[in-house]
Amino acid sequence: MTIEKTTRVNYLFDFYQSLLTPKQKSYMSLYYLDDFSLGEIAEEYDVSRQAVYDNIKRTEAMLEQYEDKLLLFRKFQKRQELMTKLREYTANTDKYEEFATLLSELEKLD
Repeated sequence: MTIEKTTRVNYLFDFYQSLLTPKQKSYMSLYYLDDFSLGEIAEEYDVSRQAVYDNIKRTEAMLEQYEDKLLLFRKFQKRQELMTKLREYTANTDKYEEFATLLSELEKLD
């Protein structure tokens, strides 16, 4: 699994975990956040490794569907990009401190 995919799934999980069942949350948290193997999760829940794999893959697909509809992650990325550009732009102005304070307040909202 690539770092980019892991990072994306972690962000999607952060944004949409409240829409998941407790079991889905647990499997995803153990697999992606705690770095458990499929076998370790299967042993913990007394299920097959295949059952864990299927659940994780279904949940990943659900997270992608939520993102396709709600776009929370995409909007977050765009806000981050715009804030970076604003920070770069304001570094060259005489009102840098005022802009920096406003940008910090915006970041706290995320």
